[in-house]
Amino acid sequence: MTRSRAFIALGSNLRPRSANLRAALGHLRRVAEVRSVSTFHRTEAVAERGVRATDPEFLNAAAALETDLDAHGLLAALLGIEAALGRDRTAGAAGPRTIDLDLLLFDDCIIDAPGLVVPHPRMHRRRFVLEPLVEIAPAAWHPGLRKTVAELQAAL
Repeated sequence: MTRSRAFIALGSNLRPRSANLRAALGHLRRVAEVRSVSTFHRTEAVAERGVRATDPEFLNAAAALETDLDAHGLLAALLGIEAALGRDRTAGAAGPRTIDLDLLLFDDCIIDAPGLVVPHPRMHRRRFVLEPLVEIAPAAWHPGLRKTVAELQAAL
């Protein structure tokens, strides 16, 4: 069986933010091989999809994974980790969160299925996603836009 390569974004804006990110990485190591992790980046809340600019600042990171899971299985694992760490999704994407895990890229796949869109549909517009991702994988390829993540960051 061929292993897949995936990139995820991690974020937390509820204290203890760095402990939340480290806990999420610990959980990730149980479901995938964590190949690299960016440094933690402090970013202000960006008003979008329920997040208010007045919300607490975020700590963001990116991680490269190798996994035997398919994209749907990895997404289910990410949602399980969020739930285990106290993420309440009953209010949708709104408000502060202990942990947010987004599947950004999965191999060179383009997936548009109910509940799963890969590449992440807004990653190319988010500096808080691209900066940590470029740190660990500048040549990672966005198959829909046909550019590297370094090229996407430079275009912001």
